[in-house]
Amino acid sequence: MQGAAARLDDGFARAVRLLAGATGRVIVSGVGKSGLIARKLAATLTSTGTAATYIHPVDSLHGDLGLVGRNDVAIVFSKSGESEELFGLVGSLQRMGVPIIAITGAMQSTLARVAAVALDGAVAEEACPHDLAPTTSTTVALALGDALAVTLLKLKGFRREEFAALHPGGSLGRKLLLRVRDVMVLPGHVLGADATMRHAVMSLAHDRGLAVVVEDGRLAGVLTPGDLTRLAERDAGFLELPVGGVMTRAPHTAAPEELAAAAVGTMERYGVMALPVVDDGGVVVGAVHLHDLMRAGAV
Repeated sequence: MQGAAARLDDGFARAVRLLAGATGRVIVSGVGKSGLIARKLAATLTSTGTAATYIHPVDSLHGDLGLVGRNDVAIVFSKSGESEELFGLVGSLQRMGVPIIAITGAMQSTLARVAAVALDGAVAEEACPHDLAPTTSTTVALALGDALAVTLLKLKGFRREEFAALHPGGSLGRKLLLRVRDVMVLPGHVLGADATMRHAVMSLAHDRGLAVVVEDGRLAGVLTPGDLTRLAERDAGFLELPVGGVMTRAPHTAAPEELAAAAVGTMERYGVMALPVVDDGGVVVGAVHLHDLMRAGAV
C-alpha cells in the first residue's frame, strides 16, 4: 500500500479530472478478481453521487455495449494488463472515443499503453504463500479505486445528506432523514396550570411518563415521574397541589422538523426520557419518547 501511494503522480489528478468532467456515466470493467473489485467501485461511485455501472467485458460484446455512451469515461482493472477477454471491450471504447483509466499492475502492458491514464497498482508479491491467488494486488486495486471515488466526491462537494438520501434503508440514512414528526405521538392528557397533582398522576400513567401543562394554548411546563417522587417525599398531601406551582417551567423541547437524532442528543444531555414537541408558536403538537426513537433507529 505504501508503495502504491508513493508511486501516485499527476496521473491520479488527471484521472480525477476525467471523471469529474464526464457528462455521461462511469463504465467500470474487469474480469475475475479484478471484476469483483470493479463491481465494488461501480457501487461506491453510484452511492456517492456519480452514475456508474459495471460491464463484464465478454457481455459487452453481446449487447451490453449498448450501455456505453460517447460522453462516458471507463475504468478498467487488470493486474497483468493483458487479459484477452478485455480487449474486445477496450477496442470498442477506443472506437467510441471513450477515455480509459487503467488500474493495472503492469505499466508496460497493452492496457496501460492504450489508456488515457494508467494508475500503477503493481505489488512485489501476493500474500498467497504460492504468490498466485490475487490478494495483495486486489487490495491495492481496491484502494486505488476508493481513492478515486473519495477524491471525486470531495471535489463535487458531496454531502452527508445526499449520502443519506441514497441510503434510506441504512443506519446513517435513518439518522440523517428521520424527523421528530415521524416518531412523535399526538398530545395526550394536556393539563391546565390549575389542575391538581391528582390529575397529573393520571396523565403520567396515560402518557408514558410525561405530563404536559399548557397556559393560553402554549406550553407552560412539564412534570415527570422524578418530579412526582421528589414532591411525594416532601409533602404527604401533594395530590391536591396545583401543577402550576410545582411543574418544571421552560422545559427542554423538540421541534417537529428537528432530526430525531438531535432529540436523542437533547435527552442524553439533560437526562430525560421524553420531550414535548412544540411548533414555532409554542403550541404543543406531540411528545417524543426515547424508546420510540431507539426503535426507529435514531440512536
